[in-house]
Amino acid sequence: MVNEDVTKQSILDGQVKDSKEIKGDLDSATSSIGTQFSFGTGKDGKKDSKALQDIDGMTQCLNDQKTLLFEFKAELKFNSSYSRKLVHWNLNEDCCSWEGVECDGVGHVISLELDDEGISSRIENSSTLFSLKYLKRLNLAENDFFGVQIPQMIHNLTHLTHLNLSYANFSGQVPIEISLMRTLVSLDLSSEPLYYPHLRFEIPNLRMLLQNLTELRELYLDRVDISSQRNEWCEIISSSSPNLRKLSLRYCGISGPLDHFLSQIHSLSVLQLDYNNLATTIPNFFANFSSLTNLTLAYCTLKGRFPEMIFQVPTLETLDLSSNELLSGTILQFHQIGSFRTIVLPHTNFSGSLPDSIGNLTMLSHLYLYDCKFTGPIPQSLFRLPLLQQLYLFKNKFISTPFSSNMEVLDLSSNQLEGPIPKFFFKLERLTALSLSHNKFSGRINEVSTPLSSNMEVLDLSSNQLEGPIPKFFFKLERLTQLSLSHNKFSGRVNEVSALCSSNIEELDLRSNQLEGPIPKFFFRLERLEVLSLSYNSLNGTVEVEKFQSFSNLWKLELSYNNLSLDASITNSSLPIFPNLYHLHIASCNLYKFPAFIEQSNVTYLDLSNNKITGEIPSWIWEIGNRQLLYLNLSSNLLTDLEKPYHFPASLSMLDLHSNQLWGELPLLPTGALYLDYSNNNFEKSIPHDIVRFISSIFFLSLANNSLNGAIPTSFCNATYLQVLDLSNNNLSGGIPPCIVKNNYSLGVLNLGRNKISGNIPDAFPINCSLNTLDLSENNLLGNIPLSLANCKSLEVLNVGNNNINDSFPCTLSSKLHVLVLRSNRFHGEVRCYDSWPYLQIIDIASNPRSFLSWGGMKRDNGAQQRLNYLQFVFFVPDINYYQNKVRLTFKGLEMELAKILTAFTIIDFSCNNFKGEIPNAIGDPKSLYVLNFSHNNLIGKIPKSVGNLTQLGSLDLSMNQLMGKIPKELAELTFLEVLNLSYNKLVGMIPKGHQLQTFPATSSDGNTGLCGLPLNKSCNNTERSGSLPKFKNEQWHKKNEIHWKYVSAALGFVVGLGSYLWLLWGCQSLRQKIFDQIDNVLAKVFDPQDRRKRHGRRLVGN
Repeated sequence: MVNEDVTKQSILDGQVKDSKEIKGDLDSATSSIGTQFSFGTGKDGKKDSKALQDIDGMTQCLNDQKTLLFEFKAELKFNSSYSRKLVHWNLNEDCCSWEGVECDGVGHVISLELDDEGISSRIENSSTLFSLKYLKRLNLAENDFFGVQIPQMIHNLTHLTHLNLSYANFSGQVPIEISLMRTLVSLDLSSEPLYYPHLRFEIPNLRMLLQNLTELRELYLDRVDISSQRNEWCEIISSSSPNLRKLSLRYCGISGPLDHFLSQIHSLSVLQLDYNNLATTIPNFFANFSSLTNLTLAYCTLKGRFPEMIFQVPTLETLDLSSNELLSGTILQFHQIGSFRTIVLPHTNFSGSLPDSIGNLTMLSHLYLYDCKFTGPIPQSLFRLPLLQQLYLFKNKFISTPFSSNMEVLDLSSNQLEGPIPKFFFKLERLTALSLSHNKFSGRINEVSTPLSSNMEVLDLSSNQLEGPIPKFFFKLERLTQLSLSHNKFSGRVNEVSALCSSNIEELDLRSNQLEGPIPKFFFRLERLEVLSLSYNSLNGTVEVEKFQSFSNLWKLELSYNNLSLDASITNSSLPIFPNLYHLHIASCNLYKFPAFIEQSNVTYLDLSNNKITGEIPSWIWEIGNRQLLYLNLSSNLLTDLEKPYHFPASLSMLDLHSNQLWGELPLLPTGALYLDYSNNNFEKSIPHDIVRFISSIFFLSLANNSLNGAIPTSFCNATYLQVLDLSNNNLSGGIPPCIVKNNYSLGVLNLGRNKISGNIPDAFPINCSLNTLDLSENNLLGNIPLSLANCKSLEVLNVGNNNINDSFPCTLSSKLHVLVLRSNRFHGEVRCYDSWPYLQIIDIASNPRSFLSWGGMKRDNGAQQRLNYLQFVFFVPDINYYQNKVRLTFKGLEMELAKILTAFTIIDFSCNNFKGEIPNAIGDPKSLYVLNFSHNNLIGKIPKSVGNLTQLGSLDLSMNQLMGKIPKELAELTFLEVLNLSYNKLVGMIPKGHQLQTFPATSSDGNTGLCGLPLNKSCNNTERSGSLPKFKNEQWHKKNEIHWKYVSAALGFVVGLGSYLWLLWGCQSLRQKIFDQIDNVLAKVFDPQDRRKRHGRRLVGN
C-alpha cells in the first residue's frame, strides 16, 4: 500500500504536484508487484518453517547439517541487534526449529531464509554453505556482501529450485555456473539502486545463462546490466523459458521493440520492464494473455496508441504506464468483473472521458491519472468503489466534482473544476487528506453546522478563486496538521477562535489573499507550528518578533508585503532564539536596521528586501547558519557598502543587492552563486577580466544600471550555465566578444543596451542558439544584422534601436518574434515579409530611410477571451522564475519604458509617414484593436464602415490626411472610444449621432469644412445632411510612394486572438500636444509607469 502519511504530507507541501515525489509512493505501491511472487520472507509472505515441521512431528535435523549451519553462522558478520533469525540459533536446540531453517522428513536442511539479517561479510569461499547439498531454497536477499561476485561454488547446490540473491550488493559478471542449476524455478538477482557497479551479463550472456534453465517460472533481474543483448532479449527469453510466468527486467538497459517472440510466453502473469529505453509501441497481443495480472512499463519512452482491449483483461490487477509522454490512448470500457487494484497513468497523453464502467472495478484501491488530458465529468460510479483509498486526478480537464463516502486521500488539484466547493467534501467521515488546489472553485465557504471529517489532517484549497472570510470551523478540526488557503481572494479579518481545537496545526499557509487587520492572537497559541506563511496580504499593526519565540519547531516564517511593522527586538533571553528557523521572509516590514536576532540564528533563506535599512551590510551576515546561507535578498533598501572584511560563504547560491546605494568597485563574488543581481546601484570602474572564474556555475547575472566602464570581459565566454546576462545602461565600450554568443549555448537573455559598444554584431550565433531576448539598443554598432541570428529559433525580443546599422529589413529572423525594434538606424529597402511573425506585438522602425509595408501571417483572431500575460524569459533558479523583458519606445515624442509587455492588447501606429492610398476594409478584422493611429499621412478615400467592428477600440486618430466622404454611422456605435481625432481631412456631412461622438471636443473635427452637427457649432442644412462632396483641387500622387494596401491588409488580417496580439508602435514628433495628451490618458490604462519602489520591488518575481 502506498505510504499515506507521505502522501498527505506531500499534498500540502505542493510536492504532490511533482511526479517525482508521488513516484516514490507509486514505486512503493507497485514494487510489491515484483517482490510478492518470490519465495520466502524476502518476497511473498514468509513460509512458516516451524508450522511445516509441526506437521512432520518428530523430524529433527541431522548432526552434520547442524554443524554446517553453525559453522556458516560463525563465518558471518551480522548485526545482532538487527538480526531476527541468526541471533537466536542455539546448538542446544534442534536446527530444524531455528528461525529461517526448514528441513525435510529425513532431517536434511532444504530451505535457508536469511534475508534482511544485517549480514555484512563475504561468502565467496564459504565451503559450509555450499555443502548444504540438499538445499532447495536459498534466500540471502537484502544483506551486504561488499560488492563481491556471486560465488561460482553456488552450482554445488544442484537441487536448488529457488535462489534469491537480490539487493545483497553482489556485483560483476553473473557466473556461468548458475546455468548448470537445471532445477531452478525462481531466480532473483535484482540489484540495489544505491550500489554500483551492478551485476551484468557479458560473457556468459543472457542466452548462455538461460539455455539450460527450462524449468524457470520466475525471473527477476532488476538493475542487472543486460544491455549487451540489445533488442534480442525477447527472443532469448521466449525460446529458453517458454513457461515463464513472472518476468521483471527493470533498469536493465534493454531496448525495443516488444516483438512477437514475447507473445509465445503464454503463461506470463507478471511483466515489469520499467525504466528501459524501449522507444516502441505496445503490442496488441498483451490483451490475449489470459493470466496477466501485472503489467508495468513506466519510463520506457513508449509511443503510439495504447491497445484499449488491455483495459478489459479480466485478470489484470496492476497497470503502470506512467511517464511515457508520447503514449496516447483512451479508456472505452472496463471488464464487467475487472480485477484492477492499481492503475497508474500519470505523465502520458491519455485523453477522453472516463467510462462509467470504472464502477466495475470493485477491488480498485489506487488510481493515479494526474497530468494527462482527460476531460468531461468524473463518473459517479468511481466514488461508489468500496476499497478506493487514493485518487489523484489533478492536471486534467475534468469539469465536475465527485462524491465518495469511502475516500481517505482525495487529490483533485490542477483540473478545471469550478463553482462553489460542495459542502459534502467537508463531511466525508473517513477523509484524512483533501487537495482541491489549482482549480477554479469560487464563492464563499460558509460555516457548517457539522464540521469536516474528524480525521482530516491535510486540507489544501490553494490557488482557486475563493472569497469571503476564512471559516472558523477550519480551526476546529482536532487532527488538522496542514492548512493551505494561499492564492485565493479570502478577505477581511481572520476572526478570533476562542475554543481552539486545531492545536496540532504544523503548517499554515495564507499567502496571497486579501486579509486585513492584525495577525490573530490565536495564531500564537498554535505551539506546534513549523510553517507560517502570511505574505502578500493587507495585514497591519506592529508585530513583536518575541511572540514567535514560543514556536520551538518553527522553520519557515513569511510576513512579507503586508502593512506590518516588525519589532525585531528581543528582551526575553531565557527562551531560545528560533533554534530551527531556516526560512525567514520579512520583506517590506518597515525595518530600519538589520534584526540582531538573525546573527544568532540558523537561517539559510533570508529576505529583507523592500525595507528602509541603511548603512553597511554587516560582515556577520555571512556567518549566520554556520556559514550555510543559501539565499539572501537585500534589494530595494538604502545600503551603501559592505562592511570589511567580508567572506561570502561557499554555500551562497542566490544574492540580490539590486536597487540600493552601493558604490565603488564591484564586490568580490560568491563562488557558488547561481543568481547574482547587483543592478541599480552606483558601482563603477571595470568588470574584473576573470569574473567567471569566481562564478563558473552562474545562471543569472545582472550588473545593469551602474556606472561600469571598460570592455566586456571575454571570460563570459566560459560561463557554461549562464542563461541571463544583463549589462545594460553602463558605460561599457569596445566590441562584443564573438565567443559570448558562440559558446554559451544556454544563454537565453543578452542585454547590452545603452552602453558605448562599437563595431559589428558578431556573426557567430550557433545552430543550437537558445536566445530568447537580444537587446543591443543605444550603442554605436555598425554593419548588418548577422545572418546567423536566424539560428535563434526561440527569439522573441530583438532591440537594436538607436545604432548605425545599415541593412535591409531582416525577414529571415525567428517566427516567434513578439518585439522588433529597429528605430534610428539605416535600414532600407522595400519589405515584403509574408507570414513571418504571427506573434508580433511591438514593431518600431521609426527614423529609418524606408518604411515597412507588410507583415504576412497575422491573420488569426478567434475572439476568445484570455487573461493578460506578460512577455518574459523563464529560467530555473530556486525562488525566482523569470526575467521581465523591457523595451524603450518613443511615442508621441515622449520616451517611455514598458517594463511589462502585455500579450493582450493591439496598438497600431502608422503615423507620421508618407503613406498614400485608401484604408482597406480589413482594418476592422483585428477585433481586439485598442489604439489605431494613421495620422499625418496622405490617405485618401472614405473611412471604411468596418471600423465599427473594432468593439474594443479606445483611441482612433485619422487626422492630417485627405480622407473624404461622410463619417460612417458605425463609428458612433463604439462604446469604449475615449480619444477621437478626425481633424484636417475633407470629410463632409452631419456627424452621426450615437453613444459618444457628440461628447468629443470640437477640435476633434476641426479642418473639415464640410462637416456639421454636434460637437461643431455648425448646424446642418439639407445639402450638408446629404453629404454632397465639395470640389477639391486635383492632386498628383506619385505611385512610387503609394502605400501597398494589399500588404497592409495582410498585416491587419486576423491578429493572434487576445493571447498573441500586436503592438505596432512608431515614434513621431507631435504637432498637436493637446490631442496626444488625451491619447496618453488612454495608454496609461494599459502601461504601468515604471516604479522601482513598488510593493513587489523588483522585476524578477519569486514564487
